[in-house]
Amino acid sequence: MADSTDAGEAKASIEKADAACVTGHNVLTAKELIEFIQVYASTLLAAGGQTSRVDRTACRIARAYGFEVELAIFPKHLMLSVIKPAEGGIPAERRTAVSSIVSGAPNFQRVAALNALSWSIADENLSLAKAREHFSAICAVPTLNPVLLRFLVACANAAFCGLFNGDAVAMGLVFCATFLGFYLRQKLLHWGLDLKVTFFLCSFAASLVASLGVLLHLGNTPQTGMAASVLFLIPGIPLINAMLDILDGHVLMGVSRLIQASTLIICIALGLATTMLLMGVDSL
Repeated sequence: MADSTDAGEAKASIEKADAACVTGHNVLTAKELIEFIQVYASTLLAAGGQTSRVDRTACRIARAYGFEVELAIFPKHLMLSVIKPAEGGIPAERRTAVSSIVSGAPNFQRVAALNALSWSIADENLSLAKAREHFSAICAVPTLNPVLLRFLVACANAAFCGLFNGDAVAMGLVFCATFLGFYLRQKLLHWGLDLKVTFFLCSFAASLVASLGVLLHLGNTPQTGMAASVLFLIPGIPLINAMLDILDGHVLMGVSRLIQASTLIICIALGLATTMLLMGVDSL
């Protein structure tokens, strides 16, 4: 009878230990957690996540592991503190880290996957090791083929030209101009050129191709095609995130994003204006 009781207690202890290993709540340190949330938050911001989403998901992950988190997000850096409350005579543990926000292209698929990962950690009690594996798998998902992406963006911008009553000739010119401009944008960003200079050069190149319709009198709406040729550069996602951040109370990030987006719009306008000046186009 005693052997049976001992065996039952031993089995219960093993099950409890296994549960601790699975959840990771009993052995996880603030240092381990802050390293994960630090990279997670930076990646989510780079993918185009709004500030309030980053704040919510970071808090959700920390609370799932029995920690509290304090997050301060700035235009180029984020400051993160992870706190383990005092419990059972064990003093509270606090870790603070500052990291740079890595720049990147908007990726809504990655934003959705990272948001789903935070819910999986909270609802399914994923261990930190499993969470890291899922995070690495999400980051390893390849982006859309660059050639296919150029084609789709060119089709979309040509459709914009059609929405503004551009004829078939203008839409064709916009398609070619966008395809070239987006290819130039991909190459210049790959080479590490400044984003503002990149937008100016891409706007100039795309509008230069579309200006052929005005110079050669192709079609009935060449001015519409020239004006629509630079629309693919408009930073729509930063503008939307800026307004959402301001409405959510993250005024610093919202204003910063708004200024950055406005600067890019000015660069686009300067590129288009340069083409108009060189080609003698008076109005659009």
